Amino acid sequence: MLFRTTFLALALTASIGAQAQTSPAPPPAPATVRVALETDQGRIVLELEKERAQITTANFLRYVDQKRLDGIGFYRAVKVAPKFGFVQFGVQNAPKRVLPPIKHEPTTLTGLKHVSGTISTARYAPGTASGDFTIMVGDQPSLDADPSQPGDNLGYAAFGHVVEGMDVIVRVLDATPSPTAGEGVMKGQMLVPPILIKSARRLP
Repeated sequence: MLFRTTFLALALTASIGAQAQTSPAPPPAPATVRVALETDQGRIVLELEKERAQITTANFLRYVDQKRLDGIGFYRAVKVAPKFGFVQFGVQNAPKRVLPPIKHEPTTLTGLKHVSGTISTARYAPGTASGDFTIMVGDQPSLDADPSQPGDNLGYAAFGHVVEGMDVIVRVLDATPSPTAGEGVMKGQMLVPPILIKSARRLP
């Protein structure tokens, strides 16, 4: 009986070892980089998809590394419902801050989605995005690319998400906008004064 038990134990160990050798290792997670925004409402940390959304992330990092986001602010809050909408920040085409526009990276290419906490690049036509960015509060699949739809169906370029400070984003969304500032659809959505971003820096 002892021999039989020992034999079964050795066979089981060998089987487990063989499975461990033949099971493929899981693929590595896509490379990311983190950036901290220090605001007058608190700290926000973003994790950016430098592998899956290379062009859009590289563009944002140029603004960070050249300190073009220091001293700008969250200037727009679009609150559709409690804890649902988006906030916007960026250089607003200021001549001394704005960089050339970049190629559009749709979500169908990157595999990213506009879920709550996602950071995305504001644009007009595809290929016009430069230095203005939005952060989602609540899932917003309507901002993803949808080739089945007519017209401009390329959506917006998601490129990362908030990993710390979502409470700060919600406070920005809840800020009271000016009833008169802004034009067109933006009227009644502008924050005057903006909520200051003191600095934007990469984290080690």
